[in-house]
Formats: sequence, structure tokens, C-alpha cells
Amino acid sequence: MFDVKQTTEDIVNWIREWFENNGKGCNAVVGISGGKDSSVVAALCVKALGKDRVIGVLMPNGEQSDIDCSKQLVAHLGIPYFVCNVKKSVDGAIAALQEAGVELSRQTLINLPPRIRMATLYALSQSKNGRVANTCNLSEDWVGYSTRYGDAAGDFSPLGKLTVQEVKQVGKYLNLPINLVEKVPSDGLSGKTDEDNLGFTYAVLDRYIRDGVCENLETKARIDRLHTLNEFKLKPIPCFEYQP
Repeated sequence: MFDVKQTTEDIVNWIREWFENNGKGCNAVVGISGGKDSSVVAALCVKALGKDRVIGVLMPNGEQSDIDCSKQLVAHLGIPYFVCNVKKSVDGAIAALQEAGVELSRQTLINLPPRIRMATLYALSQSKNGRVANTCNLSEDWVGYSTRYGDAAGDFSPLGKLTVQEVKQVGKYLNLPINLVEKVPSDGLSGKTDEDNLGFTYAVLDRYIRDGVCENLETKARIDRLHTLNEFKLKPIPCFEYQP
């Protein structure tokens, strides 16, 4: 039922309209990981705004084994890009917290680099007349597989309502290199894939999101639990309603 041609055209028009209303003449700033989501977002922005108005930002944390994928993407699209290594910033923040007597949890160490990357994106964006693209998809957002104020942040979100399978179809429709579209996402830390960490495949999750079908009751319960626990990430900050 997914009309990839119409959906792609709709997203491109939506990006153009969004920039017309929220940043006329501004550039789209995209953090390029070399995976399908950032590749598709960058390609959609190029189609909407032209390659001269899309800036790629590569942000390795020290050595990045798959940074060639990021370089392949920016070369394929012909967009300007910057390489900003965030290791010193990450290490500096960790050292400052430890010197303050904070015992950092494993989850803190996992979430810190994405948050520093987002700070880097906004710093570059502000200096380059830009607007920051969010590269999350619906499947990741559904179960909270993103870092709040890290990769979950951004000014506009082209893929926020598309599942992983739909994002892949858009990537193929845009003739992106197939190795980037089909690249298996991983956390870059443990050697595990995203699906290993989640405990189910994106294909299973996507079917449940779109069709409400999940034969494995244990998996269904896990998806429901993750969705309930992480739904707050997608909502505005709760604000006390002061009544003078």
C-alpha cells in the first residue's frame, strides 16, 4: 500500500515549504552517519533545496570504522561537508563529571556522544545559516531507540512518520548506493546491531506499527512496554500552567 513515488514527492514539497516558512534561504544541516536514515534525509534535502544548500557533518568519536560510508554518501550527493571529531569534547565532559565526583552509568556513556554531536550540529548550523535535520524514523521513535536531545533532536523531521521498511524504499527510489540503504545499524559500542539490542527485528516492529499484527506475544508485550516507557520523548516538555 506504500506509494514510494508519491510519498517521496510529498516529503520533498514539505521540506521546501518548511524552509520557506521557517528559514527562507537557510541551509539544511545533516549529521551524516553513513546509515540509511541520514543518507535518505540528506538526499531528500538535496532534491528539495539543491546540493549547495545541504551541509553534511561527519562526527566521528575518535576512530570510526565505517566513516568511509559517510564519505561515500557526501561524494554521491556532491554536497559540502565538514568532519568534526567529537572525541575531545566527549572525553572532556566525562573527565569534568568524574572530577566532580559523579560515577557515570553505562547508559550515560552511551548517550553522551549523541548529545555532544547534536550540540556540534547546532553550533555549526548557527554559524552556517542553517536548520538542523532530525534523522530519526517512526520505528525508532516508537520504541524510544534514540537519545533525547541527541539524535532525537532537530528542527525538522522528514522521516519521523515513516517506518524502517518505508525509509529503505525511499532510499532505493532516490537511487542511493544500496550498501548505505541496506546497511545494518549498530550502536557502535558493543558490536551489537540495533535489532540485537531491541530484541526483535524492525520488520516485525514495522508490521506491528502499520498492521497491528505481532504473532509472538512476548515480543508484542516488549514493544508495547518500550512504547509506553519512551512515549514522553516525542512530546513537548510538560509546562506548569500558571494562572495569575
